[in-house]
Amino acid sequence: MMSIINVENLTFGYDGSSDNIFENVSFHIDTDWKLGFTGRNGRGKTTFMKLLMGKFEYIGKITSSTDFEYFPFSVSDKNMLVMHLAEEICPNAENWELIKELSLLEVEDDVIYRPFSTLSGGEKTKVMLAMLFLRENCFLLIDEPTNHLDMNGREIVSRYLKRKKGFILISHDRAVLDECIDHVLSINRTNIEIEQGNYSSWESNKSARDNFEAVQNEKLKKEIKNLEAAARRAAEHSDKIERTKIGFDPMKTDKLTSRRCSVARKSKKLMNRSKAMEIRIESDIEKKSGLLRNIERTSPLKLPIMKFHSNKLLSIKNLSIYYDSKMICSDISFDINAGDIIALSGRNGCGKTSVIKLICGENISHTGDIIMNRQLKISRISQDFSGLFGNLSDYAVSHGFDESLFKAILRKLDFSREQFEKDISDFSDGQKKKVMIAASLCTPAHLYIWDEPLNYLDVYSRRQLEDLIISCKPSMLIVEHDKTFCEAVNAQYCKF
Repeated sequence: MMSIINVENLTFGYDGSSDNIFENVSFHIDTDWKLGFTGRNGRGKTTFMKLLMGKFEYIGKITSSTDFEYFPFSVSDKNMLVMHLAEEICPNAENWELIKELSLLEVEDDVIYRPFSTLSGGEKTKVMLAMLFLRENCFLLIDEPTNHLDMNGREIVSRYLKRKKGFILISHDRAVLDECIDHVLSINRTNIEIEQGNYSSWESNKSARDNFEAVQNEKLKKEIKNLEAAARRAAEHSDKIERTKIGFDPMKTDKLTSRRCSVARKSKKLMNRSKAMEIRIESDIEKKSGLLRNIERTSPLKLPIMKFHSNKLLSIKNLSIYYDSKMICSDISFDINAGDIIALSGRNGCGKTSVIKLICGENISHTGDIIMNRQLKISRISQDFSGLFGNLSDYAVSHGFDESLFKAILRKLDFSREQFEKDISDFSDGQKKKVMIAASLCTPAHLYIWDEPLNYLDVYSRRQLEDLIISCKPSMLIVEHDKTFCEAVNAQYCKF
């Protein structure tokens, strides 16, 4: 049954922070909506989810007649059978109902008899979603469910969510958002907005609003400039007339007295006109200050590409990879030439990341050949955040980056100067990913190898990377499941 989630005058900021994340925010959400939640990294999307869950104290009021459930939830005993976990999460649901939900997510029936720990990442995502949607009187808070899912998995999840209602979905995958949402909740620079439609319609409307405001801003700038010039001329003319008036002799003829009165009236009229112009200028400046507040400005990024002495950078011949004598991929062959953008494509667990690890020198059991010159310089982005700690200055020094360049790139990726003083381990996952991207962009290389660079990354930063690759035309090997991104950079697929 439909109900309303009311947010009234919400104000919240973390202890020790100089700025509030939310300042006197009010809006409402219909619990039947399929709500896509968008905004730049670090703007407070996950924080808002936690506020709804009652995790933090805040000023204001959040009222709802429904319960909130968060995805992904913690599983205390990962060796528990999936069917027993379901008894905890959705106790009123029958096994057949869970199997039915899992079938919509293209998960085999026997998964319910397996320990949760034995499930793949994609299976865990699907199982948790199915369980949460079987809970009664719940509004789901779904945080980045498609991270680490392959393209096929993303399509399955988005089709599943399209059949459902009553959720907020944090996602930066434009194709997923377009498939399954009917409203957009956006955290802008200065406010929060809700708009009906999918992501593309919201983006189109926002672009139109931004363009309109930019045009109005230019008009007002010209108008203010003209008014200021006119006000100066009027003031100067008024002063000149006033000086003439002061020079009159009161003992002179009535004619002169009459003229003096006329000059005084003219002077007063000009002074009033000048004052009116000043008021108009102040009004226009106030209007102008209300424009452009929510325009997300992005700056172009650059890559320090090194030219290699040969056109062919890398050759993979008949590669097969093994873990514990189990073959996870076989007979993989591809070449990377200068200017190529190769995207490794395939289901989760098929060996894409393992190929990258092998190329970068890690010891993994394999057969076949990896042919590359020892002089080939590689810049890599991995999926592993474990090496991210300490402040940004120390991180730059320890990795041999130019600190000024490193921080300049992060500023272009929407880092505030306040972030520079924080420990990297306290960053959001999206901000951590930006640190790794900035590190790669500081590293001169012949070949850039990026393993799922877009995970957790906001749409604006994704577009920055798209524009970077299109303009700089680097040699790249990527693993990325964002179909929109891969198409934009014209990646050539190597399918496993």
